[in-house]
Amino acid sequence: MKRIHFIGIGGSGLSAIARLLKESGYEVTGSDRTLSQFAVDLQNEGIVIYIGHHPRNVGGADLVIRSSAIADDNPEVDAAKRAGIPVYKRSDFLGQLMSDKTGIAVAGTHGKTTTTAMIAWALYAMKRDPSFIVGGTLNNLKVNAHAGKGELFVIEADEYDRMFLGLKPRIEVVTNLEHDHPDIYPKFEDMYAAFQSFVDLLPPDGTLIVCAEDEGAVTLLTHARRKGLNIVSYSVQGEMTINSPQWMQARTIKPNDRGGLDFSVMTNMGAASSQVINVSLQVPGEHNVRNALATLSVAATLGLSLQEVADALSQFTGTGRRFEIRGERNGVVVIDDYAHHPTEILATLAGAKMRYPNSRIWAVWQPHTYSRTQTLFYEFSRAFTDANEVLVTEIYASREAKQGFSSAEVVSAMPHPSARYTGSLEDTKKYLLEHVHSGDVVIVLSAGDADQISSELLQEL
Repeated sequence: MKRIHFIGIGGSGLSAIARLLKESGYEVTGSDRTLSQFAVDLQNEGIVIYIGHHPRNVGGADLVIRSSAIADDNPEVDAAKRAGIPVYKRSDFLGQLMSDKTGIAVAGTHGKTTTTAMIAWALYAMKRDPSFIVGGTLNNLKVNAHAGKGELFVIEADEYDRMFLGLKPRIEVVTNLEHDHPDIYPKFEDMYAAFQSFVDLLPPDGTLIVCAEDEGAVTLLTHARRKGLNIVSYSVQGEMTINSPQWMQARTIKPNDRGGLDFSVMTNMGAASSQVINVSLQVPGEHNVRNALATLSVAATLGLSLQEVADALSQFTGTGRRFEIRGERNGVVVIDDYAHHPTEILATLAGAKMRYPNSRIWAVWQPHTYSRTQTLFYEFSRAFTDANEVLVTEIYASREAKQGFSSAEVVSAMPHPSARYTGSLEDTKKYLLEHVHSGDVVIVLSAGDADQISSELLQEL
């Protein structure tokens, strides 16, 4: 049995691969600076995880996989190379896992985690036993990865560090395409070129599925047509914005009593072209209608029953830190969300306003990385219109060095009548404790560590 060691195992990407390999029969170990919840879950599955990085941790390993955040001078990377142990990044390794499966890769600036999770859950509920790797925990299954015995492999295609260019998909979904990760893609054109290369991974009989309402995603279709690929587009209501040979469309969208939206689906694909499919979601927001349409488009491409997929989607309860209701204390609802781009924040808050129309909504935003906050400065300053109160913490630097720029500058540019810079997570929590009252909804928007505000707030209310 091969032993595979993961450096940075606590991240969403590496923890998912580690789980999948453990289920496949490999001996798996890992290390990280601290224990994330993903790492704790892996420990509970019997995986040995070392706190901190030390050369001895790689001893006896046959293969080492490292996170994109792990530098070349990491002591474990150095020790592995000196010992002649192969060291891979995620992007180098994932293609091997998919090589004998039918790969379904979901990419996009926003929505890819939830869409990947929806597809994985629908296939699982339909007894297809897919393999999957998702960038968050599926609430229905309590895991972020699974080594299935079926022929399908569903994976979240992460554009960061161009990871998705190592995949081997037969079907691709692009939910949308906007500028993000300016530390990797200084200009939108750089990011667009990477997505074109992603489309180039498809075989001649492959299928590209895109949201017809997103300008960035739609522009990829010209490239796909030149390659002779199958094309499917999906959209919410109205007329299709492009001339697509195969399409999926949602109509008659209305709120339901489950906190989500009901809608009907029309398509010209396969057997479903002669019927109307009704879908009832538990997850809120029109963006999740689009994610569901992407899932149905994948199912139609595979020739599966859309009614069975619709039934599975009605049972879907979301993923961790994607509009995750953490609890309610003294009439205050606390929600975690991973939104860290202006478009994501707008969509999340619109969904919250629809779900809680009579509540005062608090948006607690922890900006993620200096480069993103500065590049999208104006867009962030205008992203909070659906919140009644806005609290902004200091920037979560993540992989970047600390800079002189402060998120207080974004707050000063906000036209919002009730936006405040609250600095540290502790000060932000204190402000909330002093000002929230029964009937309020607090949404913590963070891809960093501000989710600790949620748990502490619930404890202290």
